[in-house]
Amino acid sequence: MDYLKFKSGTDVRGTAVNGDFTPEVAANIAAAFAFVFDCKKVAVGRDSRITGPQICDAVTDALIGCGCQVFDCGLCSTPSMFMMTQYPSIKADGAIMITASHHPYDKNGMKFFLADGGLSSAKLTSVLEAANKGERKVGSGLKFTDDYLSLYCKHIRDIILSRLPGGLNGYKIVVDAGNGAGGFFADRILRPLGADVDGSQFLEPDGMFPSHVPNPEDKAAMDSISARVIDTKADFGIIFDTDVDRSAVVTASGAELNRNRLIAAISAVLLSERQGGIIVTDSVTSDGLHKFIEAKGGEHIRYKRGYRNVIEFSQKLNAEGRYSPLAIETSGHAALKENYFLDDGAYLAVRLLIEAVKLKERNKTLEDLISDLEEPLECAEVRLKLVGDDWKEQGNKILSDLEEYAKKHFSLASDSYEGVRVNTEYGWFMARMSVHDPIIPVNIESNYRGGVKKMAEILANFLKVYLSDLSAFEKLF
Repeated sequence: MDYLKFKSGTDVRGTAVNGDFTPEVAANIAAAFAFVFDCKKVAVGRDSRITGPQICDAVTDALIGCGCQVFDCGLCSTPSMFMMTQYPSIKADGAIMITASHHPYDKNGMKFFLADGGLSSAKLTSVLEAANKGERKVGSGLKFTDDYLSLYCKHIRDIILSRLPGGLNGYKIVVDAGNGAGGFFADRILRPLGADVDGSQFLEPDGMFPSHVPNPEDKAAMDSISARVIDTKADFGIIFDTDVDRSAVVTASGAELNRNRLIAAISAVLLSERQGGIIVTDSVTSDGLHKFIEAKGGEHIRYKRGYRNVIEFSQKLNAEGRYSPLAIETSGHAALKENYFLDDGAYLAVRLLIEAVKLKERNKTLEDLISDLEEPLECAEVRLKLVGDDWKEQGNKILSDLEEYAKKHFSLASDSYEGVRVNTEYGWFMARMSVHDPIIPVNIESNYRGGVKKMAEILANFLKVYLSDLSAFEKLF
């Protein structure tokens, strides 16, 4: 078996229900991870997926057979796994999270951490190549089982108390965990600080995800928590993805702060604390967000999609002496310099919650914080399917030809690091290759009524030579 086929960006992912991502496959990859990085102490945890317990047991057994001390964390969040490499009482050499984020119930995968952060794409490749060779250490290790999540909960509570010494007494907060791993946030972080979390929903882990897709980008998920905040007359709402490395928030009025609005809110908070910071985002952020960040005294750089891409670029800027406090994607992945550059949905939510509490004391909300954000009149995203074994070559050919076409008829954005971003009289559109799948996502944004339709027609007319299925555009015509 070629283990490289399970590589998805900087994660491992595959079909675990009636598929080839089996417990044995995960165990062999885990053993290769311990071999490549000479890990002596490894933390292992999982989200709520139905295949999680079996895969977690196989991974733990494999690491014990490699001579590792294994900290079995059970059900936990991805950020809490990284923190196992930081706690003085643990200091794990590495950590493995069994998760497939927001993907369907039949998928599962692995995320890897060392003490300096998540694995880069190149480092993950080295692990999978070692798995192909069957490389592993041999020894007799030990397993330790405890409530290690309590360490993370205390860590987050302490952060809240450092900025809100009075805690959250009298504050009503709705948490939506989407039946993933994030239910602890309500009962073990917010409630002990005095918050009323009784209106929270979908806190029970259920790997079939019966309530809604656990994804802060999903419209149904955001509609659900927005309605819950309004119905319960809550002050604030927080929604997580399955493994709690992404989040979005909702204000008391039910206003959703995700995607560009989420980036604007946390950027405003950080830039109010220190001017001149460089905010690194993924490539599909809006022109209005760009203006907003600059107006707040920051600099905005659009980089490539993929959470490790934006994190590594922001880290590079800091290493060069250029202050960059935030790397964030519209998906809700946000990594702050002050927090190990860890993409931690709980930490992001806490930073915004703290700001919301302080604003409430002045009879203001997070909506006031981003009131200057110009939002497009129209926006849309379509996903064009590529077919055949040569889909990567096909996709790259389409983008290359689109770039030449745009040069002749429109203007190319000068700050684009991936794909093709085109400025037109109607607004802008961007086409790029998906990080993981045989898909060309196309984002379109306009400040003119009918502008999205005009640009969709331009794109469809260009693409008809290359693709037989353009049905994704039909909803825009």
